[in-house]
Amino acid sequence: METCFFCKGTIENSFTNYMVDLDGHFVIIKNVPCHKCRQCGEISFSGKTVTRIEEIIEDLKKILTEVAIVEYVA
Repeated sequence: METCFFCKGTIENSFTNYMVDLDGHFVIIKNVPCHKCRQCGEISFSGKTVTRIEEIIEDLKKILTEVAIVEYVA
């Protein structure tokens, strides 16, 4: 089992919402898979998940409105 870099708590697989501000346009990606510490709540993402988040953001840059809320799809 993995331990948290910060507090040494137990890391578990979970989901979170990811939010980013792109020049005043807010993007929220819901249900993003993550690794979350049970003790301190620190969140980290796998390389594959980060790559997918970047792809989603690049796609949204073409059609952005003031706020975009999308579902994470692997």
